Amino acid sequence: HVQLVESGGDSVQAGGSLRLSCAASGRNYVKWCMGWFRQAPGKEREAVASIYVLGGSAYYSDSVKGRFTISQDTAKNTVYLQMNSLKPEDTAMYYCAADGSGLAPRTYNYWGQGTQVTVS
Repeated sequence: HVQLVESGGDSVQAGGSLRLSCAASGRNYVKWCMGWFRQAPGKEREAVASIYVLGGSAYYSDSVKGRFTISQDTAKNTVYLQMNSLKPEDTAMYYCAADGSGLAPRTYNYWGQGTQVTVS
């Protein structure tokens, strides 16, 4: 059974920073690609960033490149999303996902419940 638990969402002012965390259960963590996705009200879910745990290759959407950084800690089975220079358009529910491919949300097999980020 795979469980993903996100945390770190909050309300911040534009220009501020947040760090999201996603703790993953499951024995295959090291084999996975882990991703962060977001969905704003009335919009489709979109990719934010992803990282291949084995090898560390990371990918970012153009909208967050240079502002967000994805990382992971194998010892803790946890992936992080450091978000800097936040903008109001970053407001969304942020979801962690596991066992997928790059920035393609439909390829991911496991999803967390989400954590809300609000930027004003």
